[in-house]
Amino acid sequence: MKTRRVYSTADLDHARSAMRAARESGVPDEDLSLIARSDIELEEIPENRKDEHTDFKPAAVRGLAEGGATGLVAGLVGMAIPPLGVTLAGAVAVGAAGALVGAWTNALMGASTPDPVRRKFEGEIEAGRILVVVDGDGEDGERADRAVVATGATPLPFEQPTALS
Repeated sequence: MKTRRVYSTADLDHARSAMRAARESGVPDEDLSLIARSDIELEEIPENRKDEHTDFKPAAVRGLAEGGATGLVAGLVGMAIPPLGVTLAGAVAVGAAGALVGAWTNALMGASTPDPVRRKFEGEIEAGRILVVVDGDGEDGERADRAVVATGATPLPFEQPTALS
């Protein structure tokens, strides 16, 4: 499972240097991203390097799982009550409908919720610092950590398993 690590850098040049070090230590490009104040992001950071601003995708996935499970349970309960006449296919259909509704509602809520890194380091971001986010696992993550810190990036206290590892 991959672990998300966050580093603070003074400017875009330092952030690029930290990302280059992480890449050279074996971290794939898709596991690297940057977070900065919106005016810095608009002017300086390429679109493919920006980290997601919201909890949209993880919320949608959680909603899909939770809604599907709830819908399936509701369908099975419906099957247990003979006067309702719910068949196995009906229970599966209710489960699918629950998954869709759960994904849709959670995604809507997640779209308005900032991602956990932005929430935790709001002060760093507002101060104009650029955060480098590295997702790595095992020895690759440790090697990347040493390489990024060697560039002068400051590690921030945030280690969490990534949602979709």
